[in-house]
Amino acid sequence: MQQDEPRGEARAEVKDEPRARILDAADKLFYDRGIQSVGMDELRTAAGVSLKRLYGCFPSKNDLVAAYLDRRDTRWRTALTAYVTQHAATLEDCPSAVFDWLHTWFATPDFRGCAFINSFGELGATSQAVTSAARRHKEALLDYLTELARDLGVREPARLGGQLALLVDGAITMAAISGNPDAARAAGAAAGALVAAARPEGAPKSY
Repeated sequence: MQQDEPRGEARAEVKDEPRARILDAADKLFYDRGIQSVGMDELRTAAGVSLKRLYGCFPSKNDLVAAYLDRRDTRWRTALTAYVTQHAATLEDCPSAVFDWLHTWFATPDFRGCAFINSFGELGATSQAVTSAARRHKEALLDYLTELARDLGVREPARLGGQLALLVDGAITMAAISGNPDAARAAGAAAGALVAAARPEGAPKSY
């Protein structure tokens, strides 16, 4: 059977395979160990490219960090929204599906918490690029959660979206520190209570 042609980001990475290998290596090493502990020479070795090629793709480590965070943001949010779309049978199921996806993520062997919180903790005080990437990611997540709240017809969707965002970040942090993926279940239960409280009395369910 003929395979489908790669699309979007995947097509771009096929065309620039060394850059993709570098980003793959950066994604693993930066996320597993932190940004400051990983040098460019180690990244070159892990990616299997020359130092000249590495700096040809990313003139500085800051450029590589920014690209790593941008790609991780795209992949993380794409995976989340795809899961919610696939597993939520009704609009009412969407918030709980968010926390179901988090539980699945938390249970993976390489889970190390939020890459954006981790990166901001390391470099937020000295790197505007890291700070901006972290803020863009959190703002995009907030926008998504607020849209889910708006679809439910709650009284104050922005308020509920903000509350859900806090629960998401809290669950991620607790799961990373405790090593227990059930932080997602506890946060999901709290999210359900907030959603129920925010809906107008007698509001019809959407199917």
